[in-house]
Amino acid sequence: MKLFKVNTFFPIVLLCSSLFSGCSTPKRYEKISPAFLVEKSHISLGYSVQVGAFSGLQNAAQLARCLQTQGIWAFYFKDSSGLYKVRFGNFPSRSFALNRARSLQRRGIIQKFYIIKPEPLARILSTKRGKTKLRNRIVRTAYSFIGLPYRWGGESPGTGFDCSGFTMAVYRLNGLNLPRSSYQQWRYGIPVSEGHLRAGDLVFFGTSGHGRVSHVGIYVGKNRFIHAPSSGKRVKVDSLTASYFRKHFLGARKYI
Repeated sequence: MKLFKVNTFFPIVLLCSSLFSGCSTPKRYEKISPAFLVEKSHISLGYSVQVGAFSGLQNAAQLARCLQTQGIWAFYFKDSSGLYKVRFGNFPSRSFALNRARSLQRRGIIQKFYIIKPEPLARILSTKRGKTKLRNRIVRTAYSFIGLPYRWGGESPGTGFDCSGFTMAVYRLNGLNLPRSSYQQWRYGIPVSEGHLRAGDLVFFGTSGHGRVSHVGIYVGKNRFIHAPSSGKRVKVDSLTASYFRKHFLGARKYI
């Protein structure tokens, strides 16, 4: 099934706008089981749904926000074609994903969609080479977000990425079901010392001044990490050796 072009989506953008004005409190987001960790600290993401093929970021962000107002955790990304697309869901089977997508389609919230199959992670992670390739893919995906806007405050729905939403999106695009919040990501990862950091690991900071995890980024090598820094700014690369991040660094976690 082909994805629809940006010009065919305009009526849906208008519908989503009307949903925003008519929405009060959004539904609760999908829960992620505390059993996130299995054996090697990962769990394969299930089936997901992809919608949209937009030339502009704004339409993709609008669709993601529209889905969020319906209690669906959705994120946008820029693929290799240069188009912006939206994904959501972690479904146990293709039929579950299909039913959910068709329900949204009948309500006019989405039009055409595409079901994404789970990654064969067990096979990929069975070898050292496979793990290295997956780490490299995570880094490439993180770099593809460079320059996208950060417009959220905390974990409220919005039109950009907060720090943990960014890391979760990158991992999910590579088949890993990373938890949503920075606290969960910190809690469910395997501790790794700074001297043993590898590309694709997550680095955590206590920027609130209370010694608690409040910020997260993706380590990409050579003391650099990619993150969504703060409201009004864009996803960018920073250095762990910078005085601010050195001061607030709490540790790192791995999932591969």
